[in-house]
Amino acid sequence: MPALTISTSISALIHGFLLCASIIMALGPQNLFIIRQGLQRRHVFATAFFSTLADIVLITVAVGGLSAVIASSDHFRIAITILGMLFLVYVGGSALLRAFRKGSLSPKLTAQEAATSGVWTTIIAALCFSLLNPGLYIDTLLIIGSSSLNFSASDRLLFAIGAMLASTAWFFTLSYGAGKLTPVFQSHLAWRALDMVRGVVMLGIASTLVSTLAPVL
Repeated sequence: MPALTISTSISALIHGFLLCASIIMALGPQNLFIIRQGLQRRHVFATAFFSTLADIVLITVAVGGLSAVIASSDHFRIAITILGMLFLVYVGGSALLRAFRKGSLSPKLTAQEAATSGVWTTIIAALCFSLLNPGLYIDTLLIIGSSSLNFSASDRLLFAIGAMLASTAWFFTLSYGAGKLTPVFQSHLAWRALDMVRGVVMLGIASTLVSTLAPVL
């Protein structure tokens, strides 16, 4: 395999990993649920596994099915890429603003009241937090799906694998690490640092979308 092809494939894998990581680290309902489950040490594996499984399904649909539909229409592809770019700029910019603001986000575990008891209740809750979250559909189907179109079919698979690895690593780390990292997650400085990294990564990826649009606009 030529060096250029290997380099492109590695780039696709890393791109998918970084994009999914920058999106999934947002402190939203799903992550608050996972943190609480981890802190309570309540069905931690089931929580992480089914949250990851739902994300893998969405990533597969986005990169495999939806991306093919988008690719069939140049106008639709341009429109969806522009929307994805604008969304990345908005979310990345908002993260940087929070990072430089005194009131930067810190976790509020009391906001999540859906404590679970049995393992089946935990599984259902994990799937609901994943599949009934409108923001997750926007992130996965719009941003990840449109970004995957910048790669060939084979590299698109590696892009999806990279995104899935990021999802798996994040959910399992968050689930099992929550109990030990409670002081860190309650630190304003830690969340400012996370917002800084997330903002820089998302704005960087948005800039790559601009370069892909330049030849067709």
